[in-house]
Amino acid sequence: MYQKIIKEHEDFYYNEQGYKVFTEAYHLKRGYCCKSGCKHCPYGYDKKTDTFKKTVKQEIKK
Repeated sequence: MYQKIIKEHEDFYYNEQGYKVFTEAYHLKRGYCCKSGCKHCPYGYDKKTDTFKKTVKQEIKK
């Protein structure tokens, strides 16, 4: 099966604790929200309330 290659600094980076953090660009390429409460979520998901907030990025897409 074909796997998409992700690129460091474009799709993710490592934070100070050594965790892989996906960028907004990666999330947009993926095309959907995983509801994990990602730091750079462009979809406006709030894990604490399990809701989506309208974001400026969503408004621009319309």
